[in-house]
Amino acid sequence: MVFTSPKWAGQAPDAPDSIPISEFMLNERYGRHPLGYSRHPYVCGLSGNSYSALEVAERVDALARALCKELGWQPNNGSEYNRAACIYSVNTIDYLTLCWAIHRCSGIASPANATYSHPELTHQLKSSGAKCLFTSAVNLPIALEAAANAGLPKDRIYLLELPPQLTGGAKAPEGFKTLNQLVKEGFSLPKVEKLNWQPGQGAKQTAFLCYSSGTSGLPKGVMISHKNVIANLLQVKQQEKRFRDELKPPGTQSEYTDVLLGLLPQSHIYGLIVQNHAGPYRGDQVIVLPKFEMNSYLDSIERFKINTLYLVPPIIINMLRNKAACDKRDLTSVRSIFTGAAPLGAETAAEVTAWKPAWKIRQGYGLTETATVVSSTSPHDVFLGSSGSLIPNVEARLITPDGEEITGYDQPGELLIRSPAVALGYLNNEKATNETFRDGWMHTGDEAVFRVSPAGNEHVFIVDRIKELIKVKGLQVAPAELEAHLLAHPAVADCSVIPVEDHAAGELPKAFVVKDPSASGDDAAVIRSIHKHVEDHKARHKWLKGGIEFIDVIPKSPSGKILRRLLRDREKEARRKVGAKL
Repeated sequence: MVFTSPKWAGQAPDAPDSIPISEFMLNERYGRHPLGYSRHPYVCGLSGNSYSALEVAERVDALARALCKELGWQPNNGSEYNRAACIYSVNTIDYLTLCWAIHRCSGIASPANATYSHPELTHQLKSSGAKCLFTSAVNLPIALEAAANAGLPKDRIYLLELPPQLTGGAKAPEGFKTLNQLVKEGFSLPKVEKLNWQPGQGAKQTAFLCYSSGTSGLPKGVMISHKNVIANLLQVKQQEKRFRDELKPPGTQSEYTDVLLGLLPQSHIYGLIVQNHAGPYRGDQVIVLPKFEMNSYLDSIERFKINTLYLVPPIIINMLRNKAACDKRDLTSVRSIFTGAAPLGAETAAEVTAWKPAWKIRQGYGLTETATVVSSTSPHDVFLGSSGSLIPNVEARLITPDGEEITGYDQPGELLIRSPAVALGYLNNEKATNETFRDGWMHTGDEAVFRVSPAGNEHVFIVDRIKELIKVKGLQVAPAELEAHLLAHPAVADCSVIPVEDHAAGELPKAFVVKDPSASGDDAAVIRSIHKHVEDHKARHKWLKGGIEFIDVIPKSPSGKILRRLLRDREKEARRKVGAKL
């Protein structure tokens, strides 16, 4: 059975396949909100600094000129991999200006996680073949070490400027050219030669080389084409057209524009595409913050009257644990929360709705390999716990472990996706590419079910990563389901569930719990209460018979995904030590 988007969503137009992303984003010929009538696309949430959309277009052009001169790039000669640039920085208002300038040069932008250690960054520099590295002052020490390990000369390291509120007013380190210096130089340089792309080149040429964390081993470089990104932007725009039309100012034909929170890492596919491309393409404004800190986060919502909060579940949970602090602030501008990167449980979503009834709780699902959105909640059809409906031009199937097609609702199986936004494959990894991209379908590795909402639309529910499902006497237990339920317990501030070996059951669920500071009673009493919370609501095979262990912090990626692998390693080591003693 092939699942598709709801009829009300319509179909997205075909994506142009012979232009770079930079032209799509900055040229009104392709449906972009008029530059002169757009909000300033990126505003620093700390300093308030920004550039208009027209100024961003000028800066992209100037920076492209400077890059060609500085690096000797010839946009129409050779492979795009000869013009690969790595970006290793916290969020800045110039991050996308840099990406689009690289694309204007027919090059590849390879965003790197700003929390990478030097071995991780070294791997990406070597794997991508980056010819230069853009970083920031706070990332510079690790950038220098990784560049040296990768054989990248120091004069090929450049700096993105940061607001003084983040650096304490310190000046940028000397000896490095800054992005602003390159832009200034570019204004006096000759225009970059016009790109001589052949028909269909945008569909096969890599624009972004994003590294997918996976569940084991070193991250793999996902080759995302220009057309992949353009197609997803058109899909998102079409899916959200209905409710955006409802928000148009009365008596006018002007399109509605939004003010968005730009806290998600710009290096992560969710932040890169959904937050920083889909918004400005429609004339929206992104309030850029370099990291999450509760006061600056709340300050930015108040100061800039933010309408949509793009978040990840840990931040939502943090807000619920700090309702009193949040309620002292003016958050009345907020219309909706959009969450992704990790599942948000129905219990947590319901708690937010009870606290802030005016906020629409929306959730999306996507992967680096689908660049980005596969499904999304529309405000007129919120179905708590779901990841929304498939967006236009996306097809999905579910298959059993034996490869059999699932043809009904409420039957879990691996989710397969077909979409014009599905990536080209993994760089220099034919084996992984062939395993993931098969017969025109992208195998997500995620277990999902489809259910029909009260409004009559099909919704996707992501159960968990197939490789992380716990098998208790042959029955499957999804860690994400138990984690969502545990978070509803007042003593649980955060948690993760992993499998532990058992000679009788095969595996049993074990919970690692960060105890809420307000929790009363000794540890034993709290543990008994948590056990009862699960046993009162869940089937016996889902009970935490593997135990409950308190921990200071749950390891997570910057996007909020729980790194269960680290907890499994911790558990194995603890059991090894016990075994050695015995």
